[in-house]
Amino acid sequence: MTDQITRAETFAALHKKGDPVILFNIWDAGSAGAVRDAGAKAIATGSAPVAMAQGFGDGENIPMEAALDNARRIVAAVDLPVTLDFEGAYASDVLGVAANVERALETGVIGFNFEDQIVGTKDLYDVETQEARVRAMREGCDAAGIPAFINARTDIFLKAKPDTHSDDMLDDAIARAKAYAEAGASGFFAPGLKDEALIARLCDSTELPVNIIALPGTPDTATLASLGVARISYGPVPYKQMLGWLQEQAANALN
Repeated sequence: MTDQITRAETFAALHKKGDPVILFNIWDAGSAGAVRDAGAKAIATGSAPVAMAQGFGDGENIPMEAALDNARRIVAAVDLPVTLDFEGAYASDVLGVAANVERALETGVIGFNFEDQIVGTKDLYDVETQEARVRAMREGCDAAGIPAFINARTDIFLKAKPDTHSDDMLDDAIARAKAYAEAGASGFFAPGLKDEALIARLCDSTELPVNIIALPGTPDTATLASLGVARISYGPVPYKQMLGWLQEQAANALN
């Protein structure tokens, strides 16, 4: 447990506004080793690539036990902090969230992505409900004795086209960041947000380290750093790029 606590503390310290930690998301022990060898300071799973690599769709379709077994193999394969994309923690009620987080920490992971989307729907939990869920996740971490990094994610921007992102939507996100911080979140994740002015305002509005995903059309690393971003992740992009390369190579060999 001491090593796990040390890795959790090391991971948290990597989050610096203006000097973002880069997380090139992986899906299994092999891809984790490749990213480690490329110079990564930490390893992050992505829920979509983990599921797709095992023949499942995203959205908690891969059974939790399979996802945790995969996480356990990744932790054993790399001597780096490993953070788990845990989607909605495979539970809607707070007791289930806390219990599942404790089980996940037994794999050796030191952090979580935790989203406010109601998995399997197009809706988000209201702020109060998700605040309670974040608090339950923190309580689960505390019960396990691990100061895990909870990257509280909002899906506000993913659910709308980038050209419709507005100040009102950002106000909603800022309110969520405040509530999640009070509940024990360690960071705030706004996937899909690409507008520089909105990103800068979000970073200025919260003490939480802000995570932006490097989807096509997102500002580059240097620009995101200048806006105050503390964490840049890549989500399903590496897996999809790898799959495209694999298909191309297979087509060349088979035709």
